[in-house]
Amino acid sequence: MGIVGGVALAREASFFMSLGWLLAGVGMILTAVFGGRGWLVAVVVCGGMLVGLWRGSLVQADLVMYESVIGTTRTVEGVVSEDVDTNDRGQAVLRLHNIRIDGEVFTGSIWVTTNDKGDMRRSDRVAVEGKLNDGFGSFAASMYAVHVTRIERPEPGDIALEIRDYFATGVRKAISDTEASLGLGYLVGQRRGLPEELDTALQAAGLTHIVVASGYNLTILVRLARRLFEKISKYLSLLASSGMIVSFIAITGMSPSMSRAGLVAGLSLLAWYYGRRFHPLVLLPFAMAITLLVQPSYAWGDLGWQLSFAAFGGVMILTPLFQVYFFGDKPEKPLRRIFIETMAASLATLPILLGSFGQFSIIAPLANILILPLVPLAMLLTFIAGIGGLMFPGLALLIGFPAQALLSYMTTTAQFMGNLPWAMQEFQLPVIGVIGAYLAITAACVAMHRATKYDLRHTSLVE
Repeated sequence: MGIVGGVALAREASFFMSLGWLLAGVGMILTAVFGGRGWLVAVVVCGGMLVGLWRGSLVQADLVMYESVIGTTRTVEGVVSEDVDTNDRGQAVLRLHNIRIDGEVFTGSIWVTTNDKGDMRRSDRVAVEGKLNDGFGSFAASMYAVHVTRIERPEPGDIALEIRDYFATGVRKAISDTEASLGLGYLVGQRRGLPEELDTALQAAGLTHIVVASGYNLTILVRLARRLFEKISKYLSLLASSGMIVSFIAITGMSPSMSRAGLVAGLSLLAWYYGRRFHPLVLLPFAMAITLLVQPSYAWGDLGWQLSFAAFGGVMILTPLFQVYFFGDKPEKPLRRIFIETMAASLATLPILLGSFGQFSIIAPLANILILPLVPLAMLLTFIAGIGGLMFPGLALLIGFPAQALLSYMTTTAQFMGNLPWAMQEFQLPVIGVIGAYLAITAACVAMHRATKYDLRHTSLVE
C-alpha cells in the first residue's frame, strides 16, 4: 500500500530520484520486517512510500523530455504495443512504445491516430510524422491525423499474433462473421474485431468485460487446465495452468488489464500449489504494487488498470460477503453466484465509470445472467470450430454449427437488450462523489464482515 501511494504521489512530487531515497526506503522496510513489532507497520508503509516515490520520480524525470517537443511537428518512430483499433471517425488508432523522436530515445508511450490504411499490426515498428500534443492517462503524448511514412515488420515477427490470426481464419470458415467475432472475443479477447453495432450493444448491455482480454477469460482457461490435469498430477496441473497464462497473455498482448490478470492468476495458482491461500486484502495491493513498479504511469490515469483492479476487488471481496450475508450457509447456485459476481463487479467499478464517463448500464445484471453462464461453453465450441475449420474445411460449417447456434443466441440477446432506449443511464459523479462512494462501499464491507465473521481467505481465484 505504501508503494502504491508513493507512485501515485510521484506525479506531483518528482524530486525523489536520488538512489538515497530508495536505500532509505529499503532500509526502513528491512528494519521493520526483522523488528517484529506491531507499531513498525507504520515504518513499513513509510518505507514503501519512499520506494514508490523513487520509482515514480524516475519515470517523471524521463517524461520531462517531452516538454521540449510538445507543440512541434516531428518524426516519431515506435513499436505498436496493442492491436490496431479504429475510432468513431474511421481512423486507425496506434499505441506506440519504444519511442524515438527525430532519432532520440524517449520513454513512455504515445497515442496516435491516422487516416492512412496501411497494413499495420501489433509489434510492427512504424514511423509517423505529425504534431505532438499533450498526453492523457498513461500516455506521455498524443498525435492526431498523422501521416505514416514507414512500416517495418520484424522477422520472425510476433509469433503469438500469427498463431492467433491463423486460428481466427479457421473460426471464420466455420462460423459467420458476426458470431465468429464474438467467439474470438471470448476466446482470445479480440474485441477490436467486433462489428461496431455489436460492440455498441455490448457496452449498453454491460457485457464488454466478457469480450476483452481480462481476468474473466483467463480465469476460465486456468480453472479448466487445472481441473483437467489435477487428478493426474498437481505439478502437471500447475505447468498446464501456467502455460495457459503465458500463452493467453502472449496472444492478447500485455495490456494493463492483462498484466493485472496474469499476475493475480499466477500468484493465486502458486499459492494453491503449495496448499496456501492469499487473503484478497493482501493480494490486491501486492499485485497493484508490482504492476506499478514495472509501469508507474498506470496509477496516473489509466482507466483500464483502475477498472481492472476495482472489478477484481469486487469479485474477490464483495461477492463472498454478499453470499454469506444474504444467503448464509445455503449452497451456492451457479445462476445466483453469477448474479452476485456481476453485481459486485458492477458496484465496485460504478464510481469510476460515473466519474469518468457519466453513464452506466442498468440492464447489465439481467444481460449477464442470460449470457455469462454460457460463455465457457461458447469458448469450447468456438475452439472446436476453429480447429475443424483448419483441419476439415469441407466440413467446417457442420463442425461449427453448435457454436454458430449458441453465438447467434448471444448476439441476438445482446443486441436486443443493448438497443433498449433505457438501457444506458447518465449521471456524472464529481471526484468527491467517487471518493465518497468508495468510502460507503468500504463501510458496507466492514459491516458485512463483522456481521458474518466470514474469513476472506476462503476465496480463491483458481478454485
